[in-house]
Amino acid sequence: MSSNYIRKKQLKIVMIGHKVVPSRRGGIELVLTTMCPKMVKRGHQVTCYNRSGDKVENEYVNTVKNGTYKGVKLKKVLTINKKGLAAMTSSFSAAIRAAFGRYDIVHFHAEGPCTALWIPKLFRKRCIVTIHGLDWTRDKWKSGFGSKYIKFGEKVAAKYADEIIVLSKGVQDYFKQTYGRDTILIPNGVSRPENVEADLITKKFGLHKDDYICALSRLTEEKGIHYLIEAYQNVKTDKKLVIAGDTSDTDDYVMKLKKLAGNNPNIIFTGFVSGRTLEELYSNAYVYVLPSKLEGMPLSLLEAMSYGNCVIGSDIAEIADVVEDKAILFKKANVEDLKEKLQMVCDDVELVEKYKSEASGYICGRYNWEDVVNRTVEVYRGKKSCKEKLVENSSVASI
Repeated sequence: MSSNYIRKKQLKIVMIGHKVVPSRRGGIELVLTTMCPKMVKRGHQVTCYNRSGDKVENEYVNTVKNGTYKGVKLKKVLTINKKGLAAMTSSFSAAIRAAFGRYDIVHFHAEGPCTALWIPKLFRKRCIVTIHGLDWTRDKWKSGFGSKYIKFGEKVAAKYADEIIVLSKGVQDYFKQTYGRDTILIPNGVSRPENVEADLITKKFGLHKDDYICALSRLTEEKGIHYLIEAYQNVKTDKKLVIAGDTSDTDDYVMKLKKLAGNNPNIIFTGFVSGRTLEELYSNAYVYVLPSKLEGMPLSLLEAMSYGNCVIGSDIAEIADVVEDKAILFKKANVEDLKEKLQMVCDDVELVEKYKSEASGYICGRYNWEDVVNRTVEVYRGKKSCKEKLVENSSVASI
């Protein structure tokens, strides 16, 4: 691992491992869409290698001009757009281009793409890895080639990365216990938003202020939305349940959810949402629920609390460590416990208002993007001090 401190003022940075930037279809995409422009504002040159075939969402179309997004260079890399090949081919294509490019920092995101990390390392590039979660434990990768491929990427990262950034204490402990590898804990951040009145969600879905329970996530098994629907079906309430998001995999799980929902008119599937519609959903929810079995560092949790939502979340460490006593927790995968918590908040408006009043100040004070970007650039440069900092949001001067 390199210990040389990079003194040059302007760094040339390339990002690898995402699908497309700008986007909010996945956690990594949202992180880079937020962080990269902030790095550009600090005077650094940032390039994102996007998969060919993945298109920018309508929300961002007008923000991309001449191959740049807010000063971030966007370049497409060779991608075979077939299931199981897109991530692999785009990562290797990007790694080869990064190896021959004039970059100071090659930043890999997620474990799978790290199978190609050795390529820029051969060319003496400084390679940083952010582990957004232990992807090989996800339901869709639990068996077969996919899980082994991702685990191999994890081993490559542990052995060859100059530095590894993790988002949670649990993953930090895992790397230390499994590989004897020190990592740097830098959780995701959030920006303080402005709450907006219900308008589009009223016209589209018939929703009004405080008349619905909201869950927003990628619709995959580990997100636990099926537990939420099962629990909600047994709650005595006139509040609606809004499931916002779509799947990045097959539609099998979505079909399972709709079957669980049956003909209940109060369960609404919105599909993928962004922009004003997303802002309205966060701003006007009565309660926000995150029933995940597995998480890295849930951005939707930070966003929901930043809007001042009362949150009910599963008691996994990646959620519990973030919310502390500022949210309501239920036992992971326990439908009965979740039902009881839902009934409790539906019956106790004062309790909900208490959690709402504390959420935004707490989460925005503790997790902010400016601190995340500053500390990430410290890691790029090789500052020793960044290894000694954990979650505390000490004020760091702009780098």
